[in-house]
Amino acid sequence: MAKLTAWDRVQLARQLERPKSLDYIQKIFEDFMELHGDRNFADDKSIVGGIATIDNIPVTVIGEQKGKKIKENMERNFGMPNPEGYRKALRLMKQAEKFKRPIITFIDTPGAYPGMGAEERGQGEAIAKNLMEMARLKVPIICIVIGEGSSGGALAIAVGDRIVMLENAIYSILSPEGFASILYKDSTKAKEAAENMKATAQDLKSLEVIDYIIEEPEGGAQEDVNQVALNIRKYILKNIKELQKLSTEQLLNERYEKFRKM
Repeated sequence: MAKLTAWDRVQLARQLERPKSLDYIQKIFEDFMELHGDRNFADDKSIVGGIATIDNIPVTVIGEQKGKKIKENMERNFGMPNPEGYRKALRLMKQAEKFKRPIITFIDTPGAYPGMGAEERGQGEAIAKNLMEMARLKVPIICIVIGEGSSGGALAIAVGDRIVMLENAIYSILSPEGFASILYKDSTKAKEAAENMKATAQDLKSLEVIDYIIEEPEGGAQEDVNQVALNIRKYILKNIKELQKLSTEQLLNERYEKFRKM
């Protein structure tokens, strides 16, 4: 798959049939119990989260959830969270910290929802608060980009000790179309923008923005979701055990240094 262009990988990351957060959660973890609501406004279905175990280790799992069909995408708001989604995620992360559970996040969003209601309810503040709180959570955090990771919508659940990507995922400040509209004043130049943005896993690994690339089969993760889930599971288990050996001070210092370096 080395011959794929950045735009090819954008297309693969966006495929409707590409496995979503819940697909991986159900295959990687045991005993997943979904928890709902931000205890303030509503339950945002574009972010799912709950508690689970992996090889008898209790964890908190959070993921941005898209749909595979139009009806499901409408229900999930096309994977674009509202502020209550980020507040739900933060509630679960703080609960994880209280009970000393490692946190695993799955990132897959075209961006935070930009609607008027979302702005009225404090979209920017909700994202900013998550960044601040995640930076100082006293438990290990592993963040996995499984599809699109765009803008603050992705970053709001992506401050962690390990940041990894699937081979055909993308992770960037905004979509190639948005980048082209702003920089070139022409959204049709998205293909060119995709190359210049350095948004692929391969680019970001070389720039040391991410720590590891998880392999996918030729043609994308949907060709063998069980194997991709197994690859993710192995990575999570190895790194949870490594991170749990660190003292709280070491964990927080290394996380801080990681993001300062970026």
